[in-house]
Amino acid sequence: MDESGAVTPPAEGSRAAGPSADGPPADGPRVGTLRVETLCAPIDVGTRRPRFSWTVTVAGAAAIAGYELVVADRDGGTVWETERSRPDDGVLVEYDGPPLRSDTDYHWRVRPVLAGGARGEWVHSSFSTALLAPADWIAPWVSPPQTPTHIERWTLLDWILQKGPSTGPAERLRPVQLLRQALVVRPGVTRARLYATAHGSYRARVNGVPADDQVLAPGFDSYRHRVSAQCYDVTAQLRAGENVIGLELADGWWAGRIGIAGASAHWGSETAASWQLHLEYADGLREVIPCGGDVVTSPGPWEYADLFVGESLDRGAEQTGWDRPGFAAEGWMPARLLPDDTATIVPFEGAPIRRTAVLEPVSVTETDAGVVVDFGQVIAGRVRLTLPRARAGQLVTIEHTETLGADGEWFVNISGINKEQTDHYRAAGHGDGEVFEPVFTFHGFRYARLRGLDAPPAAGEVVAVVIGSDLESTGDFRSSDPRLNRLHDNVVWSQRANFLSVPTDCPQRERMGWTGDIQVFAAAATNNMDVDVFLSRWLRNLRADQLEDGRIPVFSPYSPHDRGAAEAASGLGGIIASAGWSDAIAIVPWTLYERYGDERVLQENYDALRAWIGHQTRSAQGSGGHPLLFTAGDHFGDWLTPSTLRGKPLHEAIGIAPALTSELVAPMFQAWTLTLAARIATVLGRPAEAAEHAHHAAAVRAAFTAEYLDADSRLPVELQGPYAIALAFDMVPDDRRSALADRLAELVRSNGDRLDTGFLSVPYLLDALWTGGHRELARRVLWQSGQPSWLYEVDHGATTMWESWDAVEEDGTPRAVSLNHYAFGCVDDWLYRRVAGIQSTAPGYRSVLIDPDLACGLRTVDAHVTTPYGRLAVRWSIGEDALATVAVEVPFGVAASLRTPDGDRALGVGTSIHTVRLDRAAEVARSAG
Repeated sequence: MDESGAVTPPAEGSRAAGPSADGPPADGPRVGTLRVETLCAPIDVGTRRPRFSWTVTVAGAAAIAGYELVVADRDGGTVWETERSRPDDGVLVEYDGPPLRSDTDYHWRVRPVLAGGARGEWVHSSFSTALLAPADWIAPWVSPPQTPTHIERWTLLDWILQKGPSTGPAERLRPVQLLRQALVVRPGVTRARLYATAHGSYRARVNGVPADDQVLAPGFDSYRHRVSAQCYDVTAQLRAGENVIGLELADGWWAGRIGIAGASAHWGSETAASWQLHLEYADGLREVIPCGGDVVTSPGPWEYADLFVGESLDRGAEQTGWDRPGFAAEGWMPARLLPDDTATIVPFEGAPIRRTAVLEPVSVTETDAGVVVDFGQVIAGRVRLTLPRARAGQLVTIEHTETLGADGEWFVNISGINKEQTDHYRAAGHGDGEVFEPVFTFHGFRYARLRGLDAPPAAGEVVAVVIGSDLESTGDFRSSDPRLNRLHDNVVWSQRANFLSVPTDCPQRERMGWTGDIQVFAAAATNNMDVDVFLSRWLRNLRADQLEDGRIPVFSPYSPHDRGAAEAASGLGGIIASAGWSDAIAIVPWTLYERYGDERVLQENYDALRAWIGHQTRSAQGSGGHPLLFTAGDHFGDWLTPSTLRGKPLHEAIGIAPALTSELVAPMFQAWTLTLAARIATVLGRPAEAAEHAHHAAAVRAAFTAEYLDADSRLPVELQGPYAIALAFDMVPDDRRSALADRLAELVRSNGDRLDTGFLSVPYLLDALWTGGHRELARRVLWQSGQPSWLYEVDHGATTMWESWDAVEEDGTPRAVSLNHYAFGCVDDWLYRRVAGIQSTAPGYRSVLIDPDLACGLRTVDAHVTTPYGRLAVRWSIGEDALATVAVEVPFGVAASLRTPDGDRALGVGTSIHTVRLDRAAEVARSAG
């Protein structure tokens, strides 16, 4: 290998055969896990300024003084090179060379620079760019001739009153369409990329082979503003001569039924697609073949396919070979070319939706009403059914639910308009057996009921296929208590089910990107999965959905129908923006910066944040109340506060907490958003704006104290939530914090050491008690098994987080609510931070404090997170000799210290083991305030 970079790079993360001529011995420090935009060797980087990251092996790392980074084109010519002068500067290093070209392959390599100037070994990787400019997209939108989807405009009131369509899905829904393009490819193709997207959901095929393993492409976006396009490497699928690109096109999020009311056609009533094939040949020729007038279409074998309702597939109606060369497309109709603008098409970012796991049944039970299959775990996904001896015309129906009744009988916990969650399969009678797995739908379920089978399925003939955004697992928590482990697992499973294209509230009833849910859960989410790019993509949709006056919608993507329905409604149904929900525009970016060190996410969202603050400020000034306090308008308040829901019908009860708490919650989140805006402005180098926001925040806090805190340091609403938020957001002067914390503790004790917090305050309750001098009470709340509590859910069979604390009664009777909402799983961050003791003290874990709760009653805890610098792990155990043993694994680049009763100990890179006398640790833990 020469210094010019003219090499054939090894696979990602591999090393050259030997050390560089001027490098260290083979056992010296090395870099590894090379990533571009946090991904390993991506082929669809959607920015001209990508960021490079790598980790460093611990051995010999102390000798590193910096790094050398080179980006080269495919021929080995250097495009950009830089030297980094800090040993910990291997995270999100931004490209600063000439503009990168669209649809182009690049190689890059990095090596350590050692003290004294010696060089370590090069480590190589690659990346390719997507189509980076609107002008790169030359293909039109093509649309099959179709009957527009049936427009259904149901409201929240209709859902409450259980109104709905008078006809079944078969009468209202429509078939999936097939689109076919035959094209000729010259001999000598060396590289082929297919770029594709749709208004609807699509599956791309090339010569009868799936383009790749993604599902439900292009994903959920705010389609008025941005439509993601996928990039597929199809080099291996092409051949010289005739080839065929085929797309199966369904309604998806574009025209299908979504949202709590199950309305259809949120963005449009007709589907369309667009794609173009980029080819490179051995002789250097480059060719782009767009879809166009040569596309022909036909209805597919699906009677219908809807994200909510389900699929109905007639295998006997398949047109064999339709997506391969040589097929006679007789009777197929030409596609229409649409004048729609393709400027909204953008490169897809992050992890696509994929099948991420397969679950075998834990039981199969034959009943009079069908075969009930228990997969042992609530998931988002679908059932894959194998019929080894299917009869022609045999109709099999698959129903889904998250729970059975207390008596073990079938129970539908999700009902309402277009919430059938039912699939139908009509067999063709193939002698060699048939396999059915839905393509354009998914369900939230643990149990499936199969009707129409001749016999119960044998082993291997029925499985549950888990789907979700294919995010890398980055952390885990384990302890000596199985219930706490199950609680953590429940959080992870709810995250897996609801991080599906966008962060949704639930995978069965709504599937909406509620801002309140994700802002309370974002910190917990970062521990378990790499969510930086995933949530950054969602924030791009949120910014696109921001209203002209600065309001941030309470969920995103936010369709024209959503806005129209809200503007026509009143009360809770008419809320477009809300305190604590809309403040996600500050809280989520700041959380990503804290956990990943990602400054770009702050830059991208800062203007939107300022516009939201502008709306808050104008609303306060025009409210007729205190001109500094954002109290105007309707808000959700501390949503679903348990004590406000008891003894009343749901449609009445859900309005109580908003009415009681909104006036307090709104200015508290206003102050916190201003505080975060000041911090963000400081990071971005805007000191004047930072001072402006900080001054504004201080004024709001002072006005809040004068308006709402009485002489006894009590708030006008005696619920736990407002107290917890007030303490978390520093809403009162320091000399009154203790009294406020004591009152919160009184409220918790008077409730039987149980929480009584809603959506917005649950993340802050335990910390408010802990830092307020009530650590033992915080522990009792965590360990509480009475309802409402986290462990009550575990004790009553939960495998995911519930929407409502009382979703299952003491006797096992379930309520008709969602059993898969991640919001209350925000407690998982407490398990990592307080119980295990992993606390980031600088952005991106550049420095950490290990401060485990050795007095929490556990015998062992074993937890780890994957920081931008590598794995950070803590394992502690309590021995019979009254000694606690704490083992800490610190990656290179992280400055760590361990808190002990005798003071903080600096930790070196690598694994170190420490002992602490337990009785002293417990004393300190109990007395610390």
